[in-house]
Amino acid sequence: TQSKNILGYYVKVERIPNSCRDSPNHIFLKDRKVLLNLSMAYYSVNISAYNKAGESPQAVYVVPDFSSTDLPGQIHVRHQGTNAVFTWTPEYNPKCFVVDWGTGKGDMRMKIVTTATGNFTLDNFQPYKLYKIMVHASNACQCESFTRDEKTFGVTQFYSVEGVPRTGPANVTVLNVTKHSAFVKWTEIAAEDCLGFLQGYRISYTDSLGKKSSAVTLNSSTTSYHLTTLKEKNTYRVQISGFTSAGEGPPTLSQLFTTPKYGTVKVLCMYYPAQSL
Repeated sequence: TQSKNILGYYVKVERIPNSCRDSPNHIFLKDRKVLLNLSMAYYSVNISAYNKAGESPQAVYVVPDFSSTDLPGQIHVRHQGTNAVFTWTPEYNPKCFVVDWGTGKGDMRMKIVTTATGNFTLDNFQPYKLYKIMVHASNACQCESFTRDEKTFGVTQFYSVEGVPRTGPANVTVLNVTKHSAFVKWTEIAAEDCLGFLQGYRISYTDSLGKKSSAVTLNSSTTSYHLTTLKEKNTYRVQISGFTSAGEGPPTLSQLFTTPKYGTVKVLCMYYPAQSL
């Protein structure tokens, strides 16, 4: 209904995941803004308006990922088969630590660790999937509200088993071809296709006689490379692959280009006005 008839707003803040499903944090507001002091766990915020006739449908907002650059602690991962052992050094001794782990917002699990040793073991991880783990210090260890008490200690990502990339980079393009050089660029391999932490790319090229160059290794943040020492009037095939600690993935389809016989010639034209006799 019209905004002048609105009496206020219901705001429900719920942690994802939340082992206490029956106790979300409810806020009643007259204003259209609210300041929330949250940990780096995932949260959903459900907002509805109400008036004398009742309550409106809810608008749902999922709090996006926070940057994890200024966290106080580090989490260390040690693999034991399909299990993973996590350790950290607490900066102080809260009543407990709340641990979230999973592959994303829709696949997170939660565990409350009440020991002060700063370690625990999780199992049943699937290979080749990127997991995120978050450790939060908290003094609310039962079914109280984590919204008020939780402070994120550390965040890290890991694979239980790394694989090689399932594909090469996309959109490989060759530009600015000259007698002896060419510029190659590409789009990075998508995270879901890496199957491990991408460490870099390898570029190789073959000339028309079948002579293959030594592979050039580049870091994972590089998405372009300048090929040099090419031969004039020659056809080349260039391929790019990505690699993780488990090995190298399949190369891209060959991209063909031909170097010209002659270089670019610049012609300078001068204009001389006619002189009257």
